[in-house]
Amino acid sequence: MHKIPVTVITGFLGAGKTTLIRHLLQNNQGKKIAVLVNEFGEVGIDGELLKDCQICDDSEEYTNNIVELTNGCLCCTVQEEFYPTMQELLEKRDNIDCILIETSGLSLPKPLIQAFKWEEIRNKATVDGVITVVDARAIADGKIVGNLESLEAQREADPNLDHETPIEELFEDQLACADLVLLTKTDLIDEKLLNLVQKKLNQELRSGVKIIACNQGKINSDLLLGFNASVEDDLESRPSHHDEEEDHDHDEEINSIQYILDETIDPKNLIKQLKQLVKDEEIYRIKGFVNVSNKPMRMVLQGVGDRFDYFYDRLWKTTEIRQTKLVFIGRNLRLETIEKLLKN
Repeated sequence: MHKIPVTVITGFLGAGKTTLIRHLLQNNQGKKIAVLVNEFGEVGIDGELLKDCQICDDSEEYTNNIVELTNGCLCCTVQEEFYPTMQELLEKRDNIDCILIETSGLSLPKPLIQAFKWEEIRNKATVDGVITVVDARAIADGKIVGNLESLEAQREADPNLDHETPIEELFEDQLACADLVLLTKTDLIDEKLLNLVQKKLNQELRSGVKIIACNQGKINSDLLLGFNASVEDDLESRPSHHDEEEDHDHDEEINSIQYILDETIDPKNLIKQLKQLVKDEEIYRIKGFVNVSNKPMRMVLQGVGDRFDYFYDRLWKTTEIRQTKLVFIGRNLRLETIEKLLKN
């Protein structure tokens, strides 16, 4: 029996992982691709966005091959969440050419990859390669990620760490495991800054690992698949700050809040309100769908720090309820506070 190649896509919140996978699904060159999404929050925004791409709209089988894990960081729940889900996907291996795993911004790559050494998995699947998605604008600004506080909160969640620069260590772990680094948001910086960002990243990468600029997730799928790296057998060459640790946990104060509204919304006013909310509350990420006034199409909203992007992805379906659904990820967030501001 052949082994199913698995590509792990890692990177911080808002780096552009979901956009990358969505484009890959829409340009799959005939490959049957299954996707496992490690969502953080009760509303599966990333999973739904992938299921609503053109390919999935045309194929029930394709939609069923997109699986969401919403019960926390994947590297913390390998046995409880990943293992049984992976077993279900592998039962379909005759109808799957490859699997993509989108980790959350909280996940470390190596604990997940080590699971592919388990006998029940290693005989049926192999980690073909690891792709690390990096926000070029954030690196150029010296922040590593669009919202520095979000990373600080993520690293504080690890009780076994006692380092002066835990934020950089998490980033180094992601880079150390990479077979390819994709730079996103390169249109927001000039060529001089882009060269500086690439130079900085090259100092952390293994010999031979390439850095490629990627605009809006648009990149040839041949560059993302087919590394044949058997990463689970090559972990010694990918050092991590967590190699001696048995497990880790995450800060219980980091939570997600879902906000649902039936009324239509003016997007300009919404973004103005959200920017004010980000100033008042410790919010790391905002993502979701918006029911816009006098628009037949659904708006997709993504926010990292005080930066917001949006686009219209498709017409509202006659079988679905037109609602605004947003997920807020931050520290000690309360639904009452969010509702009070957004209803003003």
